Amino acid sequence: MEIDWKALSLSERETIQRYYENSPMQNCEFTFANNFLWASHYRMRYAVIEGMLVFAMQGEPFSVTFPLGGGDEKRVIDILLAYFAERGLPFCMQLASRGQFERLEELYPGKFEAEFDRDMADYVYESEKLVSLSGKKLHGKRNHINQFKERYPDWRYEPITDENEDECLEMAQKWREDNGCDEDEEKSEEFCVTLNALRLRKELGLRGGLLRAGGRVVAFTLGEPGGGDTFIVHIEKAYADVEGAYPMINQQFIEHEGRAYRYINREEDMGVEGLRKAKLSYHPAILLEKGTAVIKK
Repeated sequence: MEIDWKALSLSERETIQRYYENSPMQNCEFTFANNFLWASHYRMRYAVIEGMLVFAMQGEPFSVTFPLGGGDEKRVIDILLAYFAERGLPFCMQLASRGQFERLEELYPGKFEAEFDRDMADYVYESEKLVSLSGKKLHGKRNHINQFKERYPDWRYEPITDENEDECLEMAQKWREDNGCDEDEEKSEEFCVTLNALRLRKELGLRGGLLRAGGRVVAFTLGEPGGGDTFIVHIEKAYADVEGAYPMINQQFIEHEGRAYRYINREEDMGVEGLRKAKLSYHPAILLEKGTAVIKK
């Protein structure tokens, strides 16, 4: 059993996007931009098997994703099971949603077990609440934004364009220095993704926004439409010493780019305590669980 796993390139964007449109997913991982930007980090390849899209992460363990598209799911999963078996590899399907686990149980009753990872759960919010910040629970966020506006009366929001892209790149380099990215491998990798996302935003179909205060860029963010009624925010950077910059760019970006969507996916916290606290403080509507499917022993 051979599967032709291919490397991702920008030329495949429209092809892969069609599979996502046929099988809309709320997960932050299932967009071409996310796939392309993180492909080398996760040693990601893709294949079209019996008319369905499957990704492989070629690390330890070797793993695949649930097939997407309009084909015969069981036929494709049977092929994947045989592929693993012939190579003496334990079957591993990552980034599966609860709905996909339920489908696996329908197709293979009692064969698989699910292992969910809280650190990988996506935070999904109602867009209107991120814009209005209404209610007692978000009172503190409104205060931070009001204080920012008072402190920086000349503030303004702008979409990222060819004209202001270099300012965002300069800000990103300063953010890198302030946050010790060179001493932290994961931060360094994430910073490289940020730079590539800025430089390739048009080719990847990303939308960007920046925040100015005192004439300089103090925050920027990048995102894109995801599956169905969900908009995904992939990257957000702000100066920590500019009080209110994070809640302000968050609110402004959704107001200008995400308000047409019911939900906003702001990705996972990766188990980072400070990030988890910050994401929970916005009171997500959904904690979108993702997990790994393995064969029961």
